[in-house]
Amino acid sequence: MSDSRVHRFAARDGVELAFRETGHGRPLVLLHGFTASGRQWLDHGPAAVLAADGYRVILPDFRGHGDSARPHDPASYPPDVLADDGLTLIDRLGLDDYDLGGYSLGARAVLRMLVRGARPARAIVAGQGLAAVRSMAANGTNRRALTALANGDAIEPGSAEAEAAHWITHLGGDPRALLQVLDSLVATPVGALRRIETATLVVVGDRDHDHASAEALAAVLPRARFTRVPGDHWSALTGPEFARVIRAFLAGQSG
Repeated sequence: MSDSRVHRFAARDGVELAFRETGHGRPLVLLHGFTASGRQWLDHGPAAVLAADGYRVILPDFRGHGDSARPHDPASYPPDVLADDGLTLIDRLGLDDYDLGGYSLGARAVLRMLVRGARPARAIVAGQGLAAVRSMAANGTNRRALTALANGDAIEPGSAEAEAAHWITHLGGDPRALLQVLDSLVATPVGALRRIETATLVVVGDRDHDHASAEALAAVLPRARFTRVPGDHWSALTGPEFARVIRAFLAGQSG
C-alpha cells in the first residue's frame, strides 16, 4: 500500500518542500538518506510493511532532493536547515504523539531534531555512527563526485567517485544543490547526545564499515537500544531483518 501523491508545504524561509504519506494510524515520520528521497523507504525500505501495521508513515523529501525545491543559492542552505525543515513539517502537520526515524543522512537529521527539541515517543537512528555525527560534512567520495559533476570534470573510471557519480545521476540528483546540503550539516557534540531522553533504536548493517561507530553512538544515548542487521550500508535497508527490528521496537517488544 502506497500513496504516490506528492503533498507540499512551505519551509520557514518559503522554500517549497514535498512529502508523501502511506497508511493510516499512528504518525511515523521517516527521513531518507543523502541523494535519495522519501521513496527510498517505500521502494527499498519497510515503509509499506509499517503502514500495514497501522502507521501513518510520512516521508518527506529533504530540500535539494526528490520532489522538494532544489535552489542553488547558498542562502537557502543555512546551518542545520534539514533539522529546521523537519521541525517545520511536524509543526505544519500538527503532530504531537508520533515516532521519528531516519536512515544515514536522515538519521543524522533525526539526532539534530532531537537535540533541538523534537519530542517523539520513539526514535530510530539507522545507518549512522558517532564519528560522522560528531563531525562536519567530510571532504569524502560524495563531495568529490558532486564537485566533478557540477564542474563537468572527468572522473576516473572504476573509482569510488565514479560509482557515486553513477548513482547520483541515476537518481536524478542536482549536484550543485546537493553540495549545498553537505555544507549545511553541523556537528553534534557528545554532551548534547547525552541529553537526549527519547527511547532510541540504533541499528546498522553488520558490513556497514563506514558507520562502524554506530555502537559507540548508542552508548552515549541514555535510552538507546543497539542492534546489527545483515548487510552493508545499502543492503541493510532492504532486508527483512531491518524491518523486523523496527517493527519490534515500535511495538515495544524486546526484539
